[in-house]
Amino acid sequence: MPVALRSLGLEEWQLLRHIGWDIGAAEVARALAHRLDAPLVLAGYSRLVIDCNRRPGDASSIPEESDGAAVPGNRGLAEADAAQRLGELFWPYHAAIEAALERWRGQGLVPALVAIHSFTPVFQGSERPWHIGVLWDQDGRIARPLIEALARQDGVVVGDNEPYSARAPQGYSVSAHAAAKGYPHVAIEVRQDLIDTHHGAREWAERLAAALGPILKSGSLYRVEHSP
Repeated sequence: MPVALRSLGLEEWQLLRHIGWDIGAAEVARALAHRLDAPLVLAGYSRLVIDCNRRPGDASSIPEESDGAAVPGNRGLAEADAAQRLGELFWPYHAAIEAALERWRGQGLVPALVAIHSFTPVFQGSERPWHIGVLWDQDGRIARPLIEALARQDGVVVGDNEPYSARAPQGYSVSAHAAAKGYPHVAIEVRQDLIDTHHGAREWAERLAAALGPILKSGSLYRVEHSP
């Protein structure tokens, strides 16, 4: 949280809730990237300052309220202040993603994009039974076999476009950097109570690596394919 924003008027305990960050996602992503020998780009600021996975201008991009909690520092935000957050936090993050992908394209290779997120086990009073969700729209090159591989793991409850759906898209990163270009892609959501410890994050990174690894080794995956 940038010091100048004074925690957006929120208490520390509020910032540590799921509204402030994707709990456990960064640790899972780091471990998974290490296992798969893949480059990793991480967002470095709270989603309450600006959500780097929301389209600029969307109401959820700089939320005035999140899961019932008011965010005073985002209310009545001047256009210039919103533009500053975009310029200093949002666009540099996406430029880093683009640069990582273009390094592969510069070598004549088609990259694949895997987005890692996490979700709260209870949202607006409703319990979420899934351990992990696989989000996809028309391109199922990674998603379909990944759902099947995860479902074969003992006791794992997999959500197919749950708890969010890529067919009613909110996510910006996958659509902007992969789907629009025909690159193979998938977004993955892991339930936060499973990965809020080092042990849990490592366990789910291992589970994901076991399921994703064989899929990503397929040479036929790496081609540009635009959905109709």
